[in-house]
Amino acid sequence: MRNYEIAVVLHPDLEIDLESTTTKVEKIITDQGGKIVKKDNWGKRKLAYEIKKQVWGIYVMYEIEIVPAKIRAINDKLNITEEVMRFLIVSLEDIRYLKKPNQKPAKKSVKANKSTNAVEEKV
Repeated sequence: MRNYEIAVVLHPDLEIDLESTTTKVEKIITDQGGKIVKKDNWGKRKLAYEIKKQVWGIYVMYEIEIVPAKIRAINDKLNITEEVMRFLIVSLEDIRYLKKPNQKPAKKSVKANKSTNAVEEKV
């Protein structure tokens, strides 16, 4: 099982009945054997550019645990879901490898050479 984050932008007209749409997205995830660890509703926000003639969208973020082989099926199902305008699936495992916490920058010591007026840097 790997950790993934799914960002979903839903149609703004669904704000009234948002619960049924989020339940539909959650069902797509759980039907593929995924476990929803965290759900965060960001609400209705203005989009950076127009999507399907809409300038507003409802953002919902999911953090899930799932087998990597099932991501393709989730991708395909979200693609054909009418309520979903855009979505993005990101592996959190890959992001953790890019960041190296507790790593301090190397200290540079500057030593002046009196005879040539040159400065040497040691790393």
